[in-house]
Amino acid sequence: MKPQKILEVGLGILTSIGGFLDVGAIATSAQAGSSFGFQLIWAILLGTVCVIVLVEMSGRLAAVSKHTLIDAVRERLGFRFLIIPLIAEIIVDLLVLAAEIGGVCIALQLVTGISFQWWALPVAFLIWLLLWKGNFSIIENGVSVLGLITLAFVFATIKLHPSLTQLGSGLLPSLPKQDTPHYLFIAVSILGALISPYLFYFYSSGAVENRWSEEDISINRVVAVLGMGFGSIVSLGVLIVAALVFYPNGIQVDQYEQVALILTQPLGYWGFVLFAASLGITCFGAALEVSLDNAYIVSQAFGWNWGENLRPKQAARFCLVYSVLLFLASMLMVIGIDPLQLTLFSMALTAVILPLVVIPFLIIMNDESYIGNHRNHWLNNTIVIFIIALTFVLAVAAIPLEMLGG
Repeated sequence: MKPQKILEVGLGILTSIGGFLDVGAIATSAQAGSSFGFQLIWAILLGTVCVIVLVEMSGRLAAVSKHTLIDAVRERLGFRFLIIPLIAEIIVDLLVLAAEIGGVCIALQLVTGISFQWWALPVAFLIWLLLWKGNFSIIENGVSVLGLITLAFVFATIKLHPSLTQLGSGLLPSLPKQDTPHYLFIAVSILGALISPYLFYFYSSGAVENRWSEEDISINRVVAVLGMGFGSIVSLGVLIVAALVFYPNGIQVDQYEQVALILTQPLGYWGFVLFAASLGITCFGAALEVSLDNAYIVSQAFGWNWGENLRPKQAARFCLVYSVLLFLASMLMVIGIDPLQLTLFSMALTAVILPLVVIPFLIIMNDESYIGNHRNHWLNNTIVIFIIALTFVLAVAAIPLEMLGG
């Protein structure tokens, strides 16, 4: 592999690790560890395998066809097949963006003592300003590399010395003796957080923005597997630390202020600082991605000019979409909606819409006339069919579980 390609792979892995963790992963992993110890490790591992497969497929689609996933569905299946998933994704993106903004605001509240509601509009404005003035490389690489601070959770895990027996106890699903609805709801939320459609929508759009070609397929595969794989280690770190710090003391996470204590036992005062920084940076980066993702999918669905590398006057409607979304999302925080509960609900709702996204994706990836010899093999199809079956179960279960156990 050429040195330039090695550099691209390395940067891609770094940005994947830094950008993998967001408010959903932090909230669901912390709740899982504090409420059920190590029992939900399997959910993170399963979600990671699923997202690796889907992200690799979205990058391969973009590299071969020069089209994003939304473009491909609109072109090959028609707008009718796109409209319902599009509306569902816009609604979910709005809630997820509000949760990400809420995560940044909570981080600022922890540091300053000023209520998170007062930070919502300034944070949204800063995100908007960076989108308006920045370009895709700054957003993809700069913020994600800063997100490597989340490796503090991995360091904390090492310092706490969990036993292999403890870790192994969570590798296979097992129902708890009590509070089963809440256990299943958290499992659904973890999978919704990890197999989030905005990840592969954003990934395919980024591949087109970066002008990937068939020569980049190998890079795409390595980045998807190693980047998402290593990134999931951070989510596991959050769960394991919560299981070691909170679970033995009977502390269940109901507010982000409680989660702030997660790193203080292994890392002392600096653990609090690192948590606040990790929460703020990762949520800020994810808010940028979700804002862009929504502008991408709306613009691509209607055939408008789009691209973070274009000037606002060249893609005015693209910019209008993320501007409106940011304002609406910030207002949900201004009126005082609880960020943690909104996060958990939006992750469960993400699970509900997954079948709407994954089924047309599978059809496209088996269309030989569209992507030629790079169509899915039997193993890809088997895994994706499993994902579809899983997401149907999640879609049926998510809302009742929210009512019973959320």
